Amino acid sequence: MQRIMHGRLIYKILKDAEWREAQDGGPVEAPLDRADGYVHFSTAETLQSTLSLHFKGVENAVLLSFYADDFGDDLKWEPARGGTLFPHVYRRVSADEAQQTWRLDMGSDGGPQAPREVVEV
Repeated sequence: MQRIMHGRLIYKILKDAEWREAQDGGPVEAPLDRADGYVHFSTAETLQSTLSLHFKGVENAVLLSFYADDFGDDLKWEPARGGTLFPHVYRRVSADEAQQTWRLDMGSDGGPQAPREVVEV
């Protein structure tokens, strides 16, 4: 596990119902996060592949950005998908910690598309 660069953004994708629950005071999480015991995040580099692999056909998905540094030691960079390091947060995450949110448009591949300003950094 590695520490991250200062000021780096990480991203969480939620289905519409999950986002509404988070806005009402529930945690920012999906069923997989509850099952695994940590909150799965993506980087700008892995975001579109995560959307394509896990959110095909999901309309009205919401993307949230968070400062990685805000999670301190609760953030762990762990290998997944072919050894690529992904950020995982081992604590409750709340919607008010998000820096920015986007409602994602559907792409021609039938899955949500990452915002251009996120993936073309």
